[in-house]
Amino acid sequence: MIHEVFSTLPSFKGLRFQPGLNVLIADRTDTSTDRQTRNRAGKSSLIEVIHFLLGAKADKESIFRNKSLQEFKFGLRFEVGGQEVTAQRSGSESSRVFIDAGDASAWPVKPKAKNGDAPSLSNEDWKELLGSTWFELPVGEASNGSHQPTLRSLISYFARRESAKGFLEPVRQSEEQSKWDQQVALSYLVGLDWTVAQRLEQVRRQEKALAELRKAAKEGAIGAFIPKASELQTQLVLVETNADRVRKTLESFEVLPEYHELEREASQLTLKISSLVDENTLDAQFLETMESALRDESAPSEGAVEKVYVEAGVLLPDTILKRLEEVRGFHRSVVSNRRGYLQNEITGARDRIRKRDQEKAGYDQRRAEIMRLLRSKGALDQFQQLQREQTRLDAAVESLKQRFRAAQQLESSKVDLDIERRQLESRLRTNLQEQNTRVEAAIRVFEAISESLYEDAGNLVLTPTNNGLEIAIKIQGQRSKGIQNMQIFCFDMMLMQLCADRNIGPGFVIHDSHLFDGVDERQVAGALAVGARKAEECGWQYIVTMNSDAMPKSLPDGFDLMSHVLPVRLTDAREDGGLFGIRF
Repeated sequence: MIHEVFSTLPSFKGLRFQPGLNVLIADRTDTSTDRQTRNRAGKSSLIEVIHFLLGAKADKESIFRNKSLQEFKFGLRFEVGGQEVTAQRSGSESSRVFIDAGDASAWPVKPKAKNGDAPSLSNEDWKELLGSTWFELPVGEASNGSHQPTLRSLISYFARRESAKGFLEPVRQSEEQSKWDQQVALSYLVGLDWTVAQRLEQVRRQEKALAELRKAAKEGAIGAFIPKASELQTQLVLVETNADRVRKTLESFEVLPEYHELEREASQLTLKISSLVDENTLDAQFLETMESALRDESAPSEGAVEKVYVEAGVLLPDTILKRLEEVRGFHRSVVSNRRGYLQNEITGARDRIRKRDQEKAGYDQRRAEIMRLLRSKGALDQFQQLQREQTRLDAAVESLKQRFRAAQQLESSKVDLDIERRQLESRLRTNLQEQNTRVEAAIRVFEAISESLYEDAGNLVLTPTNNGLEIAIKIQGQRSKGIQNMQIFCFDMMLMQLCADRNIGPGFVIHDSHLFDGVDERQVAGALAVGARKAEECGWQYIVTMNSDAMPKSLPDGFDLMSHVLPVRLTDAREDGGLFGIRF
């Protein structure tokens, strides 16, 4: 329950509130022009001040960061856990909330005084304290991870803001509120198992990641991704086999330091052997020629010699003729010398071939020794090359494993997530049956409030689906802006009643004039009367801001609206007529 809103800004119009209905009026004066509407009088700003003091962010767009306001503190005196507390906060030091609470020894987080200042809490600790005290939310390490109920999400159903477009539909307190936050918050406020909505959001995120993975695979954005796990498994087995083979080779590999020297010597020996073979081939051909010449070598017949000399005796003078016997001796000498020469050449060729064969045999033996050694051991660079190959294959195996797991995930996760969705829907159905008393209470309260405003009462429908709890309101003419706004009124009054029955909540509901835009005067009067009655029954406050010309003139019997109007009235007709008392 709120007792007072105040500020150190001298021109700020402090407001005091009473139990039950409180109506803040913005007047239209005789001096107001058409351009001086009450939309800048500060009605919505009151709700912004309250949110600011209940932990709302103060980003650079916040009015509390305006240079005309940022140095001033704004304060709220209200009830926290049955104890009167005063909280103050400024735009220039928005990370801290200064607390005057008397005895705070029982609080889960306790204010501390720093540098002689008043006791304070960080804004985050302040939100945890309020969440724990008002809504029994866990504090610190006891919290249940992400996607859980938070003070800021819950409190925004009890003080909707037009700046956040909080009057679009009953189940959303802002335009940007996500599906999971809506389901978690409303499940918590109604008294259902909100962890179903929490887990369902995690399923949605997994499904989104899966869809992105499929898209990346289809577009080739993740390399040579093969979507079929069976094909990847075949590749993986083959690469692992190759990696094992190289690993075993490395394990048995012996390094020969002088490997390359021996390799060069073996190459040189091969060249020498080849040269010797070539030379032997030439000598063998030469030997064959010499042996053939030796076989054909013989002295001419004596008859042929005599014939030559008779013919010479006719043709040549007698003075140059020699005796036939001398000629015969000369020829025998020539033949003998020729045969000796051929024999010597043959012997020399045979000796050269024999020596080369001996030299070649030595080279062959040495080369065989070297080749045996090279086959048994390897070079260091070969070993290093094998190591590099092993590293490459190991990396390929790991990559294939990852892609294989991703492919398995693609093929199986969708099925698993569909199964989990069905299981969560089953949990939700079971929870609705177990909490049937609370569900029926919500339905009855909503219908009763709606029936007090319209002949055809609206119906609250809670439906378990595989996408979580769906809350809908069925009412005739619900497309009308005015009727839709009254659905929000009925919904918020229902939340007030449910939370009051469970003894949780902030103790107030705040609506600004935007809620009544387009609403028939009779329904406005009825809503104010219902709000006053429900607030009194629940021990809460219903705070409303309105324009003076929108105040209903025809009221339900016994309902004195003016007794609930605050003495402070706002106007936009004067520079100092708004909530802050200044223009900025």
